[in-house]
Amino acid sequence: MTHTTTPPPPFPFPGPAFDFPSSERQLEDLLATPSPALVSDAARLDGDLVVLGAGGKMGPSLARLARRALDAAGRTDLAVHAVSRWSDRAAADALAADGVRPVTADLLDGDPGALPEAGNVVFMVGAKFGSAGNPAHAWAVNAALPDRIARRYRDARIAAFSTGNVYPLVDTASAGSAETDPVGPVGEYAMSCLGRERVLGYHAAVHDTRVALLRLNYAVDLRYGVLADIAASVQAGEPVDVTTGHVNVVWQGYANEVALRALLHAHEDVFTVNLTGPETASVRRLAGLFAAEFGSPGGAAVTTGTESGTALLSDASHCHALFGYPPVSLRTLVGWQAEWLRRGLPLSGRPTKFQTRDGRF
Repeated sequence: MTHTTTPPPPFPFPGPAFDFPSSERQLEDLLATPSPALVSDAARLDGDLVVLGAGGKMGPSLARLARRALDAAGRTDLAVHAVSRWSDRAAADALAADGVRPVTADLLDGDPGALPEAGNVVFMVGAKFGSAGNPAHAWAVNAALPDRIARRYRDARIAAFSTGNVYPLVDTASAGSAETDPVGPVGEYAMSCLGRERVLGYHAAVHDTRVALLRLNYAVDLRYGVLADIAASVQAGEPVDVTTGHVNVVWQGYANEVALRALLHAHEDVFTVNLTGPETASVRRLAGLFAAEFGSPGGAAVTTGTESGTALLSDASHCHALFGYPPVSLRTLVGWQAEWLRRGLPLSGRPTKFQTRDGRF
């Protein structure tokens, strides 16, 4: 069944802290702008930084952000190594021009001993889409590879991206899963990500490796993410499925910054933090806001389905207490996302599939 939704009032959040980034270059520049808090933390790092999986959606901006933060802190003595297969050589060359050192390596089948020495590691490697059809590959990447990396960097600080998918679906009236709540992964992808956490926890317990786990859902940066998925459907006049009726999202620049700052919180007892925005956002409400942004007749969005009483939601209040709130509010991101699409600026073409409820990606 499809029906229309009247536009909701705006989210009660302040206006933008930054100007709209009107090109990919400006977007990358904004994503790579360190906060004073990150610069202060960067000054305390002890050793070079290796970013593993730096060729993904978030990796280039994280590596560039780290380089700028270290430079601003006066730590030009520390290198930032960005490790990937680098099928996109232009991305590697762009990082090199910004002072980051690209390293070409096959992490799954290559020799981990050939990776650069480092006192700090951000682990961003993951296999999600296609995991339902090839679960063995998902387990190799998400659970077996972390063992190889933890052995290579036993004495380093490791901040590893995990996912909120390690939690079960929870009541949408709740505040979301907290770090102390029981896990309950649904599907092979989520289970293999919990495997990553358990393997790194093993190395923390047995080898005193300092580990921080970042349970992220969902990062957005205008070229991809939940907001881009919803906005593109609304702009095209396609119905938005509201069965998964509530989501968490967070500005990618904040997610990258938390990952870097979490290095100083990594310890052998395993530091775990939920990484997302402060609000539970209604998919129906977001669709209505985009409809209003695009001037839909009557300011209405076309939706399909009925909201379920459960969703994948995380309580990130611990993260916000430690690292502050995201500097770009949800309402600002909605406006930016609409403007990005109005101008015909590029999208990644990789949907989040946030609507998935059975864990099959």
